[in-house]
Amino acid sequence: MTESPSPGRTKWMIFLIVAALSLIADQATKIWARGSLPVVSLRGTACVVPEDIVSRTCQGHPVTVIDGFWEWRLSMNPGSAFGLLSSQSFARTLFSVIGIAAVLGMLFMVRKARPDQKILHWALALVAGGAVGNLIDRIYYGVVTDFILWKYQTHEWPVFNVADVVLVIGVVLMFIDIQKEGRREKALKAGRQDKAKAAGLIKDFSGK
Repeated sequence: MTESPSPGRTKWMIFLIVAALSLIADQATKIWARGSLPVVSLRGTACVVPEDIVSRTCQGHPVTVIDGFWEWRLSMNPGSAFGLLSSQSFARTLFSVIGIAAVLGMLFMVRKARPDQKILHWALALVAGGAVGNLIDRIYYGVVTDFILWKYQTHEWPVFNVADVVLVIGVVLMFIDIQKEGRREKALKAGRQDKAKAAGLIKDFSGK
C-alpha cells in the first residue's frame, strides 16, 4: 500500500507545482505575445522585438478582445509591475535584486509555514512564480514583456502580464492568511484564558 506524503512534504509539492505552472503560463503567454501580436514601425522600417519597442522606434498595435474594455497590446516595461518606475538601467538592477530576494523570502516562508496553512502555501507559490517570470524577462531582455490592456471609456490601466496577475492574487491570499491567523491567535488566546480561569476556580474550590 502506497503511503500518502507527509504534511511537510505536501506543502512543498503544492508550492513547487503551483509556482511552476504560474511560471509556465507567464512565459508561454509572453512568447506568444512577442511572436504573434502586431507591432507598427514609427520610421517605416522593419521592427525587431523587443529592441525597437524599447527604443520607441516601434510600438505595439492594439488587438481588440472585448471592444472598449480589453485589448492585447505589446509593450516592453523597464520598470516594475503595471509599468511603474521607468528608468531602465536602474529598474533592471533594482528589480532583479528584489525579484531574487522575493523568491528566497518565499522559500524561507514556506519552510516556516505550518502544514495546515494551505492558503499561505498557494500564496507563496503564486508570488514566487510571478516574481521568477518577470525576473527571467528582466535578466534576459532587460525589460518585462507586457501585453494585457484593460480600459474603460477614456481611462486605460497600465499594461500588464500573467506574472503581474498571479503576483496580485498571491498577495491577496497572503492578506487572507494574515486575517485567518489573527482569528486563530485570538481563539487560542481566549482558550488559554478560559483554561486559566477554570484552573483558578478549581484551586479556589479545593482550597476551601
